[in-house]
Amino acid sequence: MDGTVLVADDDRTIRTVLTQALTRAGCKVHATSSLTTLMRWVAEGKGDVVISDVVMPDGNGLEMLPKISQDRPGLPVIVISAQNTIMTAIQAAEAEAYDYLPKPFDLPDLMKRTARALEQKRRSAPSEPRDEVAERPDELPLVGRTPAMQALYRLVAKVMNTDLPVMISGESGTGKSLIARTIHDFSDRRTLPFVSVTAADLMDLEGPARVLARVKGGTLLIDEIADISDEIQGRIVRMMDAPGDYVPRFMATSQGDPARAMEAGKLRRDLYYRLCGAPIHVPALRERVDDIPLLTEYFMAKAEREGAPKRWLGTGAAELFRLYSWPGNVRQLENAVRRLSLISRAEEISRTEVEQVLGNQPELEPALGGRGDAEKLSASVARHLRRYFDLHGNVLPPPGLYQRILREVEAPLIEIALEASGGNQAKCADLLGINRNTLRKKITDLDIEVTRRRKLM
Repeated sequence: MDGTVLVADDDRTIRTVLTQALTRAGCKVHATSSLTTLMRWVAEGKGDVVISDVVMPDGNGLEMLPKISQDRPGLPVIVISAQNTIMTAIQAAEAEAYDYLPKPFDLPDLMKRTARALEQKRRSAPSEPRDEVAERPDELPLVGRTPAMQALYRLVAKVMNTDLPVMISGESGTGKSLIARTIHDFSDRRTLPFVSVTAADLMDLEGPARVLARVKGGTLLIDEIADISDEIQGRIVRMMDAPGDYVPRFMATSQGDPARAMEAGKLRRDLYYRLCGAPIHVPALRERVDDIPLLTEYFMAKAEREGAPKRWLGTGAAELFRLYSWPGNVRQLENAVRRLSLISRAEEISRTEVEQVLGNQPELEPALGGRGDAEKLSASVARHLRRYFDLHGNVLPPPGLYQRILREVEAPLIEIALEASGGNQAKCADLLGINRNTLRKKITDLDIEVTRRRKLM
């Protein structure tokens, strides 16, 4: 890399790491913990790329972006932030930051993005500053620090001001409609209507015309598109093809995989391809377990603002929250937190109280053993493997993963099968569908304890 990078971060360690890495890569680096100093360097014409934190002792890095764009059009700014909410990603996109990375960031990834920014700076001409955007709410109930949510935030920010139709998929309670509303509220169409419709709104022949008259070029969200009859789906196709004078932005939600719904004949192919301009999948809560404490804290604070007593989860209660499968996803989590905030006998919520609330919810699996029976084994294994990879951050696990995972699965499987068959190895081998000699070899290779084996036999 060749160029000068301005680094602004109040964390001395981050400044040191970035300075060393960028210098080794061939860049000149100016690092500071002050936005005032950064802005002075920018005004003096220093720097080819800026890397800036958001929350600084003397201001907000995002609020400086319009000024940087005004003073130095075309100067790429990479925003890094520990405020890992969708608001940060959206504000960075609206302020036309070159890129946005949540903390903790992957250093090699940041270096690649910096290299691309330097290359773009050399090639590009100065761009026009963007008009000011309208004021926004301070926060949204879309919070999460996991990689899955950070990827979702980036995708939302990218499609926000395009005219591409959006297909939002995800389980019930994950926040699909909230994603659609967020895209609208932060888009160029935010001053126009946002209209959500169901099959009932399109039942008669005049339904599409009435809907288009309501939306007036804003955003039209069609709820659960795969559950709508083929006849009404045909009307939607014709409505998209001839929307009239005021063309709305079309969005749709689907609980299942839209592609599978199409293959199963539940979703018309022509409608699928019209709506899937920008597919967005909202992860289930069990796929982002590390966000549960953050969401719980958010909903606890919200309940307190609405008049509930101040509450927090005890250690056992918090552990059970992480173990539960949350079939109702974020919506179920919010309802559980609200109820616990009201019924808990003390400020610290106990594990027993959590078990009572989660175990008594109708039509939802109880928290027995930490997981509901409805979860498929493959999904449970995938969830644990995903968490194993997440624990390593952006570094790959040690080599030999395949054999380690097989060993982790085989050992408890054989032990439980032996126990279930009363220690009879012939029955156990038949149960497992393997040869008895193979079973004996695996018992030895997997180092299943002799004392336990004798007890079982």
